[in-house]
Formats: sequence, C-alpha cells, structure tokens
Amino acid sequence: MSRAVTLSQVAAAAGVSLATASRVLNDSARKPAPAIAERVREAAETLGYVANAQAQALARSTTGLIGLVVHDISDPYFSSIAKGVQHRAREDRHQLLLAATNGGDQLDAVSAFASHRTAAIIMAGSRRTEIDPRLLSELERYQRNGGRVVTIGQDWLDGARAVTIDNRGAGHQLVRALVEDGQTRFAFLGGPDDLVTSLERRAGFRSALAEAGLEPELEMEHAFTSEGGYESVRDLLSRTSAEDLAGTTLVAANDVMALGAIAALRHAGLRVPDDLRVAGFDDIPNLRDFAPGLTTIRFPLEDVGAAAARIVLADDEPRVESVAGELVRRESA
Repeated sequence: MSRAVTLSQVAAAAGVSLATASRVLNDSARKPAPAIAERVREAAETLGYVANAQAQALARSTTGLIGLVVHDISDPYFSSIAKGVQHRAREDRHQLLLAATNGGDQLDAVSAFASHRTAAIIMAGSRRTEIDPRLLSELERYQRNGGRVVTIGQDWLDGARAVTIDNRGAGHQLVRALVEDGQTRFAFLGGPDDLVTSLERRAGFRSALAEAGLEPELEMEHAFTSEGGYESVRDLLSRTSAEDLAGTTLVAANDVMALGAIAALRHAGLRVPDDLRVAGFDDIPNLRDFAPGLTTIRFPLEDVGAAAARIVLADDEPRVESVAGELVRRESA
C-alpha cells in the first residue's frame, strides 16, 4: 500500500506554510488570499490529498466504517443488497454508512465517505453508460490512499473488487423459457437508454428472440421504477389497441417495473395472464404480497450484498465474483 499524501507535502508543493495549507483545506475562518487558496487546492488535487487523514486512519485500522452507495433505498432491490452488506459487515465488527443518491450525483456520497475515513466503499448505485470522470477520479484517489472499493452489477473500476450480475444471460434465459412455452409475441419495458443494467437485460431479451427467429413487438423506455412500468403500459396502450396487444408478453427490466405494468393493465380493464403476460427480473422480497405471482429471474440479492462486504474487507488481491440468475415461473407468464 502506498503511503498517504501528507498536508506537509501539499504545503511544500504549493509553496506555503503548513498552517496556511491547513487553513485552506480545513475550511478555517481565517482564509488567505484567493490566489494562494487556489494554489493550495490545486496542489492537493494533483497530489491526491484526502482530508481528515484517511490513509493514516486506515493504516492504524481505527475506522470501522463501510460506505454503501445505492440508487434508491426504497427500492427492494437496493434494500435487499444493503441488508446483506450490513449483516456481513457486523460479523467483521464494521458499521455501515448508507448514501441513497435517488438518481443524483454519486460524487458527493463518495467524497463524504472518503472524508469520514471509511475503510471501504461499495458502489451499488445504478451505473450509467457514461461515468462521471470526476467520480472515477475520486474513487481512484481513494484507492491510492489505501481505501478499498467494490462495485456491484458490473466490473467498471480499475483496481477495484466487483460482484458482477449476469444481466444479459438472465434476459436470454427468461425469454428462451417463455418461447419454449409457446409464447411468440414480446414487448420490452426498459429503463432509461443509458442505464447499463436495463441495456444488458434488453440485449439478452433480443438475443433470445433472434435465436427463435422472432422480432419484438415494441420496446419502451421509461423510469426504472414502478411508475416507469405504469407509464410504459399507458404509453403502449396509446400506440396500439388492447385487442392488438392480446397474447403479448411484457418483459419488464426489473420487478418493480413489472408490478407497475400489472397495475396499469388492471386499471385499463385487462387481466394478467388472461389478456397479456408479464415477467420481470430480481425476485424482490415483497413479490409474495402481489397477485398474480410474477414470473421473474431470481438473483440472491442479500447474498450479493454479503459477498460485496466480504471481498472488500478480505486481505487478498482484488477479485471479481459473478452471480447468475435463476428462473422462477409463476402465474403472470
């Protein structure tokens, strides 16, 4: 592990005294001239200095904190992962700090975790196709200073550990099973077109249809939420009649979208699975509270969270663990 950058090194690089550097970086009420302050901040950024002596605390093992970044903690997908992380962290005498970005900037969460001297950061937020370069820089700097990072879903950060989820394989597995069951008409209810999880599941959906010599009826893009699933069906029904949709299987990019889609169909006077079929992904815990039962691909979400905590705290080289999905057939499809 490389040694952490010290405040003295920042002061020397900026050509100022240690006290001046401290006043700038610790937000003291006594501030030097703007030009000097800017010089200190530039030196700190270039050298990779992290406030609150993160690296020294890590080396002494005085911090027992793990930071977890999720998209939306109210989403059962993320709350299940968080439960698994928390359970495993407690076994290692670590406490969990949680940041829910709600679709916002993950950079603030990562910066806060770094300044609070967390021993590790787990990134479970929904990944976009274009990653903020400032976020990459912050995570890379955190790792250089001794922090450990694990990404969930995809392996997208150099030097980090990861728990990957085979979303493409899951999409292919689900649709192939439905085709083998005799279903021939399919529409995909997806999330935003830059959301990697949705794109991977859609790719599997398409590949299974192509393998069977079929084409999708329609592909929709809405929010990766229950509301997004509801709006997808409303959009679908505005484009074509219920009669024309009869017998179609709606494959939603996750379970909460699927549940929203079923609600919209019910409000439109359509029945699942009599008029249309619906399937999803994840097998979130509260599916048992809904009828008809949802056909889905089960991912062991609590186990995913526990695995992320285990590998990010292990004293070995960074590694990647992969998780495959399991088909669960229920009444909806």
